[in-house]
Amino acid sequence: METQKNKKNKDAVVVSKSGDKSVVCQIDYKVKHPKYGKYIRRRTKLGVHDPQNLAAIGDQVEISECRPISKTKNWRLVKVLKKAVTE
Repeated sequence: METQKNKKNKDAVVVSKSGDKSVVCQIDYKVKHPKYGKYIRRRTKLGVHDPQNLAAIGDQVEISECRPISKTKNWRLVKVLKKAVTE
């Protein structure tokens, strides 16, 4: 009997369209310095599979962890939460 893993969902911002059906998303977070206690901003960039090419640069999106789709893509686009303002 197989057990299903809990898949992680995260909110991120699209920073790059890296090719067909692919985007690069950035997640910002803060960590506390172990000695001084000051909060430091950190970020991580993730390759995300976007099969319908829905996301554009600047969009806020929800992504979900999935099986490896390519060498660098382990996340899949779930939905676009907020479209970027274009002028």
